[in-house]
Amino acid sequence: MDRKMANRKLIRLSQLKNKLATENLEEIDWVTFGVIVKKVTPQSANNGRTFSIWRLNDLRDLNECVSLFLFGQVHKEHWKTDQGTV
Repeated sequence: MDRKMANRKLIRLSQLKNKLATENLEEIDWVTFGVIVKKVTPQSANNGRTFSIWRLNDLRDLNECVSLFLFGQVHKEHWKTDQGTV
C-alpha cells in the first residue's frame, strides 16, 4: 500500500466536497476510499442502457455520502458488488 500511495494525497470522502471547493484537484494526484453503504436497484436510462447508483461513505461522518453512478462496462462488471464492500 505504501508503494501505491507514494506521491499521492489521501482525501477522505467526507472531506471531498470541501476540497473540491478550495483546491484544484485536477493538478493533484489524489485517491479516496469508500464503503458502499447503499445500493439502488439498477435503473434504465432514457437510452435504454442500465446503470447502477452506489452511495459511498468513509465511515467517519455518516451524514456525508458520495453518489457514484456506474455505466457501461463498469456497471456490467460491478453491479453485483455487495453493500459493505470497500
